[in-house]
Amino acid sequence: MKVTFKLFATLQDYLPPEGKKTNALSLELAEETTVDQLIKRFSLPEKLVHLVLIDGTFVPPSERAGRILRDGETLAIWPPVAGG
Repeated sequence: MKVTFKLFATLQDYLPPEGKKTNALSLELAEETTVDQLIKRFSLPEKLVHLVLIDGTFVPPSERAGRILRDGETLAIWPPVAGG
C-alpha cells in the first residue's frame, strides 16, 4: 500500500534527502503497518512526536500503536512548537 509521510519543522531532518525539499515522502508499506511502526522506522524521538494527524484527523498518543495505516492516507507529524 502507498501512504504519504510528512514531517514538519525540526522533524524534517529525519527525512532522507529526497523528502527534504517537499517535507514529504511517498512510501510503499506492508499491510498492517501502524503509525507507531512508521515513527520508529524513521527513529523519531518520542518527545518530538507531538501532533500526529492522518488525513487531518488527530491521532492521540494512546492510539498510535494500534492505528493501522490505509492505502492512500497521509500521515503528518509536527514537533512541539513554541511561539509568541
